[in-house]
Amino acid sequence: MQYSSQAVAKPYFIVAIALFVGQILFGLIIGMQYVIGDFLFPAIPFNVARMVHTNLLIVWLLFGFMGASYYLVPEEAETELHSPKLAWILCIIFTVVGGVTILGYLLVPYATLAEITGNHFLPTMGREFLEQPTMTKIGIVIVALGFLYNIGMTILKGRKTVVNMVLLMGLVGLAVMFLFSFYNPSNLVLDKYYWWWVVHLWVEGVWELILGAILAFILIKVTGVDREIIEKWLYIIIAMTLITGVIGTGHHYYWIGAPEYWQIWGSVFSALEPIPFFMMTVYAFNMVNQRRREHPNKPAVLWALGTAVMAFLGAGVWGFLHTLAPVNYYTHGTQITAAHGHMAFYGAYVMIVLAIISYAMPLLRGRAAANSEKAQVWEMWSFWLMTISIIFITLFLTAAGILQVWLQRVSDTPMSFMQTQDQVMIFYWLRELAGGVFFIGLIVYLISFFIESGDSSATTATVDVK
Repeated sequence: MQYSSQAVAKPYFIVAIALFVGQILFGLIIGMQYVIGDFLFPAIPFNVARMVHTNLLIVWLLFGFMGASYYLVPEEAETELHSPKLAWILCIIFTVVGGVTILGYLLVPYATLAEITGNHFLPTMGREFLEQPTMTKIGIVIVALGFLYNIGMTILKGRKTVVNMVLLMGLVGLAVMFLFSFYNPSNLVLDKYYWWWVVHLWVEGVWELILGAILAFILIKVTGVDREIIEKWLYIIIAMTLITGVIGTGHHYYWIGAPEYWQIWGSVFSALEPIPFFMMTVYAFNMVNQRRREHPNKPAVLWALGTAVMAFLGAGVWGFLHTLAPVNYYTHGTQITAAHGHMAFYGAYVMIVLAIISYAMPLLRGRAAANSEKAQVWEMWSFWLMTISIIFITLFLTAAGILQVWLQRVSDTPMSFMQTQDQVMIFYWLRELAGGVFFIGLIVYLISFFIESGDSSATTATVDVK
């Protein structure tokens, strides 16, 4: 059953995709700056382009999570959203705050930006991934509080499902962990200790709960498998996620001056982190194999299965490759970390947001269960172009990282950092080429939204799975 208030998810999805395009454009810029150092300098220095690239990633995924929540919560709770007007207002505020912040990065020197935004009153700037001005961080907190109030009140007055409760747990954790971005102690070890409470406990903790809830919702809708079966899988996965993810934070504490026991605890529990991702892969394919109907929205099913596989490879396998302390001793801060980061973010979070957009947008646009066959073909092409490209990006960065470790840290005659970079340049060129193909895949994805539905049976079929 559709609810009219679910329509507020649409602007969130549109803004998310627009920011996604911006993120990839800046990714191509910094990829080019790796091989042509003065590319677009001084207009867009490398540090600014990198800051915009990573911040756009975080912001557009948050827009995606919010849109997903506004879409699935009313349907799960079997009631209209508590306040659609509040959802619209928060979307506008978040868009303006995010846009002004990105323009600030691009147009104003960072030190000047810190000065004019009042960073001296509450210093929070200057840390990787948390570069946002203090005023922007306060704006994010306001948006998060309004969003949680809206979602929480909707769940409170409606049906309480496992999907909704797991999603709400993840969203609350996301908001609470972000508060540590305001804690900026002068002691560098203490700063890094709590910095990971935002960065790690987001992407390897509470975000995974959001991922699990959205994936469960999509699988319920596209497979027709009994809700109870999917919910049991979800319970097991989130339990393993929290156990391994929370204690696994210690694998970041190896070299910052924290107690030595983190080498053991971090190694053991972070080595277990691939388990919930492997379980997610088995669970997703198992549910699709047990499906009681063929859903007409084939791309949504493809994105859901792709999420499980790529999350296991990127977050699970590539994370495990360099998480053990004796290995991390050599690989820390190399391109192997970048390889893991690119595939993990794409597999675990980019793909799940694209999966819920793929499922929800045809319904939000009045196209019943799915887009036309032609539009679906374009979208599935985009899936394969982007997914294969990110695999090659990961492989090229992995090769660069292995060579970097050998030449710079293991060899009997170690090279300097810049000498090493010259030796791995070929992999940076190949990475940029793969990034270009990824961007083509993203353009194909955008084109699929503008292909008319026609008279395809896929657009007239209706599916209502409770």
